[in-house]
Amino acid sequence: MADFMLTAPEGANKKKFIVGRGSSSGNGTTAGKGNKGQQSRSGKSGPYVGFEGGQMPLYRRIAHRGFSNYPFKKEFAIVNVELLEEKFSAGETVNKETLAAKGLIKSGKDLVKVLGNGDLTKSLTVDVDKVSASAKAKIEKAGGSVKSAESAE
Repeated sequence: MADFMLTAPEGANKKKFIVGRGSSSGNGTTAGKGNKGQQSRSGKSGPYVGFEGGQMPLYRRIAHRGFSNYPFKKEFAIVNVELLEEKFSAGETVNKETLAAKGLIKSGKDLVKVLGNGDLTKSLTVDVDKVSASAKAKIEKAGGSVKSAESAE
């Protein structure tokens, strides 16, 4: 029969932390709580969340009025013309589904914007949410077309 080790691993059993039993115990006098102050007292052991030691807390310094456009923000997946040149062959249609299939965007649900970085030599039909002016010019120069794209800068 194999020998089994029936002992707890190192550090599993710790001695109970006993305070206030004289200075020789190592936790006498102040009982490991330092000297005086709010944290050394019994009862509620510290100020509320966001307390800054008497300084005006951040949540009271910042105005809580006004409008934020953050909830209505639209984030676009960016695709440059040079990537279209690499991944697509002449005559293909570039849309959300084909971009997702070729791994240029995460999913077909993303909003897509085509930017004009790079060169394009193939004629492609581009059908995405937005196309920059320079990208549109390069696509049309290469003999392609831009459908239902909101022309942007």
